[in-house]
Amino acid sequence: METHGGRDGRRGWLVVWILFINLAVIYGAWYSYAVFLVALVKEFAWSRSIVSGGFSLFVMVHGSLGPLSGWLAGRVGARRLILVGGCLVGIGLLLAAQVQAWWQLYLAFGVVTALGIGLSGWIPTVLITRGWFPERVGTAVGVVSAGIGVGIAGLVPLAQVLIEWCGWRWTYRILGILIAGWVVPATFFLVKDPPPEGPGTASGPAAIEGNAAAAAHWTLATAVRDGRFWALAGVFFSGNVATQMLLVHQVAYLVGHGVSPLAAAAVGTAVGLASIVGKMVWGAMSDRTGREVAYSLAFSCTAASVGALALAGAYPATLLPYLYGILMGLGYAGTAPLTPAAASDLFRGPGFSMIFGTLHFVLTIGAAAGSWGAGKFFDWTGSYALALVMGLIASLVAPALMWVAAPRRPHPPPARTG
Repeated sequence: METHGGRDGRRGWLVVWILFINLAVIYGAWYSYAVFLVALVKEFAWSRSIVSGGFSLFVMVHGSLGPLSGWLAGRVGARRLILVGGCLVGIGLLLAAQVQAWWQLYLAFGVVTALGIGLSGWIPTVLITRGWFPERVGTAVGVVSAGIGVGIAGLVPLAQVLIEWCGWRWTYRILGILIAGWVVPATFFLVKDPPPEGPGTASGPAAIEGNAAAAAHWTLATAVRDGRFWALAGVFFSGNVATQMLLVHQVAYLVGHGVSPLAAAAVGTAVGLASIVGKMVWGAMSDRTGREVAYSLAFSCTAASVGALALAGAYPATLLPYLYGILMGLGYAGTAPLTPAAASDLFRGPGFSMIFGTLHFVLTIGAAAGSWGAGKFFDWTGSYALALVMGLIASLVAPALMWVAAPRRPHPPPARTG
């Protein structure tokens, strides 16, 4: 794998592995909300839609930063965003440990922590990784995004153990100190921004060659007038309706069907471990077979996981909950490396950061809709049955739209006028 401009490959890989650990601790806090949901419902007797609404606000605030994060990264550097965001994540989790009312949870986790993860998490990480490895975006992003799987596999069950040992308030405090204590110094000393991308810089296996490409590049204004942008936005939206709904509610679903909280958290470990493998496999595969094939295979696992979860509810004492975890991990893994790689294939150039940031905002609308909608369906019916149907439909729509977006056939950017 080559780094940008022939720079030292060891420097690029060091950056990738530091970002890998960053994502592990940052998104470990994100996905541990599934076990905090159970603890908060038990302590405060809030409805599931109220508690899952805190997560929905979190992903909406996080996602609304997408265009701004992309714009800022292009001007001050993605590394500086991570430094500021790491501090905010720690502050937000420490504030979450003090909540007494639902609106305080919304403010601490849904706003402050969300701002921190929005600035320190996925967008700046993708931009830095893509900059260091422009010719193998799928592979490099697949490796770095596997850190999220490590966070799910490690921090989610750790959070459950800590909740049982010292309570959810001290667990939030421990996570806040852990995350800020790693992300800020590690990023400051070991992460370096890649060189800026020029208008004609190619990206992805199907990048358009030739000097004519240097004369124009995609901007957000030109991208939104292209139908493939909206098809890809549909992929970002529907894929995260399915995956985030399952990830947020899987512990509550399993516990409600007779699985112990610790065993349900262990299913989260299975999700995380499977996603580590999936992200590396799907990312590398997509650099060879195309994003569409890899994404379709990944989401066939997501669709199958919905059926496995339904069966796990009927037979909780079997291995079906863990089968669900493996299938879900493999399916969810496709979202991390493949959607940014597809966006990079279609909309290369210095305007990519704004385009990707905007698509990321669409992603979080889907995540918010999936997590809140599942909680609302449960409050209305006392069951997750409708939520599972919603997840199945979304997991079929997402790969269909990836074929419509067709990143295997990128078009040249519109010529600049004037």
